[in-house]
Amino acid sequence: MKTALFAAAMLATTATAAFAAPQKYLLDPSHSQIVFSYNHLGYSTGYGMFSGFSGEIMFDQEDPASSSVAVSMPVTSMLTGWQARFEHFMSPDFFGADDSEMVSFTSTGIEVTGDQTALITGDLTLNGVTKSVVLDAVLNQVADHPMEGKPWAGFSATTLLKRTDFDLGMFAPYVSDEVSVLLSIEAMKAD
Repeated sequence: MKTALFAAAMLATTATAAFAAPQKYLLDPSHSQIVFSYNHLGYSTGYGMFSGFSGEIMFDQEDPASSSVAVSMPVTSMLTGWQARFEHFMSPDFFGADDSEMVSFTSTGIEVTGDQTALITGDLTLNGVTKSVVLDAVLNQVADHPMEGKPWAGFSATTLLKRTDFDLGMFAPYVSDEVSVLLSIEAMKAD
């Protein structure tokens, strides 16, 4: 009898662990954006955006702290709204970038702070410099996508970066060293 109960308990534990394992979600490049803003000489707020990037989330809805995220994009995918500004950002004054220069983020830990919130710590590589950053993240929704007919997840997050941490401090502090970053991500469950 004890053997049967032990076997049943092990089977239940194994089934629960299999059910709760992280599931792979792929970023939806058409509905994922990273928007950044900075103060320009006290006169205005400048904005830019990255979109169309790729990445994956290993999402464990039962144990979010066991999840992970990895995202990358070419720095030249930056959108500034003005070609001359884009060219200046890509010049040696800032990135000195070509199509091979990548921006990447890989999570190193997740601290769950609420039912739908977490602090995601990870390594951000920007301009050839890697620094640890923390994303203040929110799980917006997990549900079957009404048009795609498969599981979908939506997240948003914010963080604050210092340009000088990434050797991008030209004109600081007149153009703010601090850059506010807002992320809005949709991801589809991988087939």
